[in-house]
Amino acid sequence: MLKSFRVYPEQDKKLVDSIKQIVGSPPLNLELYRLATKHISVAKKNMFGLKESNERLEYLGDAVLSTVVAEYLFKKYPYKDEGFLTDIRSRIVNRESLNTVAKKIGVSNIIVYDQSHILGNGKGKLSHKSIDGDTLEALVGAVYLDKGFSNCKKFILKRLLLPHFDLDSIINTNPNYKSTVIEWAQKTNREIRFEIIDTKGDTQFKEFIAQIFIDGVPICTGSGYSKKKAEQNASQKALEILDTDTEED
Repeated sequence: MLKSFRVYPEQDKKLVDSIKQIVGSPPLNLELYRLATKHISVAKKNMFGLKESNERLEYLGDAVLSTVVAEYLFKKYPYKDEGFLTDIRSRIVNRESLNTVAKKIGVSNIIVYDQSHILGNGKGKLSHKSIDGDTLEALVGAVYLDKGFSNCKKFILKRLLLPHFDLDSIINTNPNYKSTVIEWAQKTNREIRFEIIDTKGDTQFKEFIAQIFIDGVPICTGSGYSKKKAEQNASQKALEILDTDTEED
């Protein structure tokens, strides 16, 4: 029996080829991937008055990605506690890691966005820095809807996690995010304060919620099963928000 092949218009062939190279198989519903690559800066309102961009797919992809990575770590490290698993997962799915992987596999080449809009608005710098990782999450969401959870899981494990993350190196490396964010504050003459604002759970399994204040303004929160881990988690998020690697003197 002869298989039928879909013939795409010339303008779609590049996207189809790119998706095939990134995901490992051609798209079934190209519209999902077209939406996954559309940044909010080029979004237009649909008939319901909502701007169509990749933000909803990004939300979905984030959840699927975290689930797959969590399951993989849970099975790979059966004797490690929740704190260990949470820490390793957060290092894999954080914005910096996803940005790096997205660039390596070619996601940057298929993003549709208005560069002048991104760089011109008040949050442009942050938006521009996270656009690759955000689009990768949206792409995961598209694969999930297009091919189902099983195939999406294979994509995450075989195309993202296993080729691009050295788990032994991640485990043996313990970056001191709190120290880094304190150094940033000193360098930029900013006042930084760490505060435990809440605790959850009982005495045996207590989770701490830490908040970071910059010049008295709350920046972000982080959680952990010790005050130190909560502050480290909050500091890691703060580094992404503050974009310290490009801060000028």
